[in-house]
Amino acid sequence: MRHILRRLTAAALLLGLPLALLAAPRLIAADSDNSAASDTSPSPSPGHIHRHAHPKRSPSPSDESSNRDGQSDSDVTPAKKHRHPVESDDSAETVPTATPSATESDVAVTPKPRPSVAPDASLDTDQLQDFSQQPPQIRALIEAALELTRQNLTYTYSSADPANGGMDCSGFIYYVLTQAGLKDVPRDASEQYSWVRKAEKFRAVISRNLDGFELDELKPGDLLFWSGTYKTDRDPPVTHTMIYLGRESETGNRVMVGSSDGRSYHGLQRWGVSVFDFKPVPASSPSSGRATPQFIGYGAIPGL
Repeated sequence: MRHILRRLTAAALLLGLPLALLAAPRLIAADSDNSAASDTSPSPSPGHIHRHAHPKRSPSPSDESSNRDGQSDSDVTPAKKHRHPVESDDSAETVPTATPSATESDVAVTPKPRPSVAPDASLDTDQLQDFSQQPPQIRALIEAALELTRQNLTYTYSSADPANGGMDCSGFIYYVLTQAGLKDVPRDASEQYSWVRKAEKFRAVISRNLDGFELDELKPGDLLFWSGTYKTDRDPPVTHTMIYLGRESETGNRVMVGSSDGRSYHGLQRWGVSVFDFKPVPASSPSSGRATPQFIGYGAIPGL
């Protein structure tokens, strides 16, 4: 019996060996597959890594401001570039802003700052000699001119409108005459002088004497003209004009009204629309090196 069992065991071993040999390659292949699978599996991820998000730079207005002709858009102010080292606040980076282009009609006239001089002077019509004897149109003109002296208007170059806070000399004349109803009034002093000359109403004055015969025909409401108050290429070179008021009742002095950047009244310098002393003699001498104002004459207002 034992002999039979030994033979059966030996036979089983002999039969099992080929099966084991056939199964071995499959086990090896399976192990290799398992090994490959384990190599391709994701490795454990490390701890959290902080990353800064850098947004894509958007184009600045200066980058997009080129037009089809390749010219930059002048209405856009480019940003300043940041430089190192920073020396001042001006070099800091700023955000570009659109700057609208200005046109002539948009540019307001800025009144010139008034220096430390006496306030504008004014008069009432009853302080003028023979005012009541003047023609109605002349009285109305003088009253309108004196009313402007009470509005604290400064001397403002290129302005002919009190709404701007002031006027220049010819602008004052232009405004007063047009408000009086006169048509085609010239704007600047040179043209106003030519306007009076062409109407054959001008009276030339060479004498520096206030009581000379050349001033015998001077009447309230007449326009007064100067040259040399500043350098100009105008022809004729007339640079200043005012309106003659007559004589003061109290002092007997000749006075005028208009806009000036430094003439005086009662010895005090004024700046703006005011009453002034009428002095044909220049206050400054030619040796000062400055332009020498020269009174050249007067004339009645055409059409008045």
